[in-house]
Amino acid sequence: MNPALIRPSQPGDETGAYYVCLKTGNFGADGEPFYLEDPEALGRLFVGPYLTYEPSYALILEDAEGVCGYALGALDSRRFYSRYDSDWRPKLCRQFPDPSGKAANYTRVQQVYSWYHHPDYTCPEPYELYPSHIHIDLLERAQGRGFGRRMLEQVLGNLRSDGSPGAHLGVSLANPSAQKFYTKLGFKELLKVGEGTDGCLYMGRAF
Repeated sequence: MNPALIRPSQPGDETGAYYVCLKTGNFGADGEPFYLEDPEALGRLFVGPYLTYEPSYALILEDAEGVCGYALGALDSRRFYSRYDSDWRPKLCRQFPDPSGKAANYTRVQQVYSWYHHPDYTCPEPYELYPSHIHIDLLERAQGRGFGRRMLEQVLGNLRSDGSPGAHLGVSLANPSAQKFYTKLGFKELLKVGEGTDGCLYMGRAF
């Protein structure tokens, strides 16, 4: 079993972190078969903006084989989404056209491109209690070893130290193991949107 190090993010982590996003991009399982035509599609949305705009709340897990996980956060979600919308998303929209036709027929990559053009900035209420948000992904070889809990607690601690009263996260309804993990960490249900693989459960934890 390779030892692994939790460290702050640094320039050059994008490639490894995007790969982790890809390999966990199928509701926690390997998403690579679904994104062969554009392996970085998910990373541009769920990783890049955090490494760029919120590096103080970005942790990287690295072992001898390379980056094998990350925990990312944003102090003020509305402010983060505003900057993403004005500074990050326009470049994506110029480079990757909005798919046409029925959404039900989209490939996984087309679905992500549609998210570039039609973003979801849901922040569960009461916002003043859970203004921050976080998310985490670990490759299979790093799972079940306590790294996830340690990384989340460290990011949450940094958010708390900087004045946040609480944080929320979104987890797919199709990923019950992740829901159970967050519940054990003290998160509670705040909002449920949609159903099945398109559904999302928003959970929050007060500090």
